[in-house]
Parts: sequence; structure tokens; C-alpha cells
Amino acid sequence: MKIKQIDWYQLALPLKSPFKTSYGEIKEKAFDLVVLTDELGTQGYGELVTLATPEYTYESLVSSRLVAQQFLVPLLKKTSLDHPSDVAELFKSIKGNEMAKSSLETAVWDLYARRTNQNLGESFMIEPVHDDVAVGVSIGIIEDMAQLVHTVEGFVTEGYTRVKLKIKPGYDIKMVKTVREHFPDLKLMVDANSAYSLVDCELLKQLDQYQLEMVEQPFADNDFLDHAYLQQQLTTSICLDENIKSLKDVELAHHLHSCRAINLKIPRVGGLTEALKILDYCRKHHLLVWLGGMYESGVGRALNLQFAAQTSLIFPGDLSATDRYFYEDIIEQPFEIDDGKLLRPTAPGIGIELNHDVITRHLIHHQRL
Repeated sequence: MKIKQIDWYQLALPLKSPFKTSYGEIKEKAFDLVVLTDELGTQGYGELVTLATPEYTYESLVSSRLVAQQFLVPLLKKTSLDHPSDVAELFKSIKGNEMAKSSLETAVWDLYARRTNQNLGESFMIEPVHDDVAVGVSIGIIEDMAQLVHTVEGFVTEGYTRVKLKIKPGYDIKMVKTVREHFPDLKLMVDANSAYSLVDCELLKQLDQYQLEMVEQPFADNDFLDHAYLQQQLTTSICLDENIKSLKDVELAHHLHSCRAINLKIPRVGGLTEALKILDYCRKHHLLVWLGGMYESGVGRALNLQFAAQTSLIFPGDLSATDRYFYEDIIEQPFEIDDGKLLRPTAPGIGIELNHDVITRHLIHHQRL
């Protein structure tokens, strides 16, 4: 398999409402669509999901694009590939930059599956897959309690069975208490996006009384030891997100008892090959793992659904319906929630086709490499 052409589209989809976390607020989702074409004319799609600013990880959309185009694309174009798993080894000489790597690596997986007329989920995962996937929803910081309750109620009415609330210092205990009082049986969790430190342990221990599914990423993304200390103090499980960039990070977290759960994001670990290794490790070591999202367009969302449909991923991931974030999507068939679940596309590859009219409406720049 030889990559003959790469089309790189810079896009931005406006969000239906601003999304606020402890590290900032976004009003549109800027991302890149990567389209690979092989010597047979078969195409595969990938998405560069890196945020505009280097706050979630050290990568930014501009830096990821630069690394991908200047260093990764030349490696990919000069190599003949036997299998998509070859890409991870090919990119090893470039340190870090996992999201840049993932945009191309996942596109190769899609291309290979389409080239061989196979559905990605049904043919290449390490476990059997379901046709529908239970999903949860992530709610950004809403400081008005009445509005927050109304927002949660709306998502519960739509069928979402698990809700994640973003928290930060000064916006935590009162908010969780309010939501729990209104929804006593809801699967509820919180995500701090690294907003706290060890001095906040006593405050975080108060979360134990609200029967949360987990507390996600309370400390910084290099604080394995501090997370281990906090997990000893909490009854509630800690989930690590930003800490986890590779299988080695999962192994370290597991051996230090830094957490009891892993939020696995395919772009953050460099692509599908590493994500499958992490899933296998978590399954063998009885570590809860679930799939997180990055406000992807339909391309990234379709990939996530193929992965999340595997049988051991029983905890609902952050894979909400298209209309959770966007007015329109860049794929022909947007994802719609039905009874708390999304249908996994079953066509070849990741199972979707592009909507070129929408791409044209939201295109910032197109480059053929």
C-alpha cells in the first residue's frame, strides 16, 4: 500500500453553545481533515483534533499541523505499508506529538479497511463489537445552578445515562451537590482537567459523599505520585486522562495505584495501534477503561464509535450525538442518539462518507501535499 496523495483541509465548525472548562472556553471547533489516497485511488479519512491552544496537552493545532506536514508526511509518502500498524513504528523517530501522529495513523487504518472492503470495527479490533454504543455527555462549566439543572435534565430526557460535569476551584462541591439532589440515581462524574493540587485534598474528599462514578484528572498531567496519594484518601475512583499518552503511562499509573480508571483518547496516545494495546492491558489487569472524546467531527466520532463498540468498554464514553455540539457535520449521515445509544457505522472503513458541501462552507484552507 503506497500513499500517493494527501489532501489537508483546515476547518472550523461553530459550536451550538460555548464549551467552558477549567482551562478556557471555546466557541468553535477548529480541526483538520486529512484525506489519504493510495495507488489504487482508495481514500482514507483522519482528523487532527488538537485544540487551538496548548492547554489540554503541549500540542496546539498549529504545532501538530506543522509536525505532521513537515516530518510525518515525508516518512509516510516514501514508505510502502503492509499494514496500518506499521505506521506507529514508522513514526517512532519523531518524539511525542501524539495527536499529529494520530491524524495520519488513523487515516491509514481507514484507508486499509476500505481498500480491503472491511469494516474497521468488525475486522480489526481485539474484541467483538456491538452495533450500538452506550454514550455519555460532558457538560462544560455553567455557573448558574438553575441553568445547570435544566441542562442536565435536557440531556437525561434525550436518553443520556451518564453525565460528566466539568469542575474547577470555587465551582465544585455546590454544583455537584445541586445536581445530585435533583438526579439521585444518575450516573454522575466530574472532570477537573488538572485544576487542583495536593493542597486541595480535603476539599476533594468531600466529593465522596455524592456517589460519583469517578473524579477525572484532578491534578496535573505529570502528577502520578500525587494522584496515588489522593486515591488512597478517596473512596471514589480517580480516572486519569491527560496523564495517559502511551501504554507505558498506563503501566506506571497501574503500578503506583494512581487511579482505578483510564479515559482513553485515541488521538492523545498517538493512534489506534497504541489504543488497542492500552485496552488489552486494562482488560488483563482489571482496570476500568472507557473512551473519551475531543469534540470531534463525524470523522473522529465514527472512529471512536468503532473502537468504543468493543465488549469490554462497558462504561459510556464521551461520544455524544452530532447535535450535542454542531449545527451540521462534515459527514453525510450525522450521528443521532436513540435511547442513550449511537449506532456504529457498518460500511467499509470507519463507515462514513464526507459531505463536501458542508466542508466547502466551513473550509479555511485546502492544501494538496
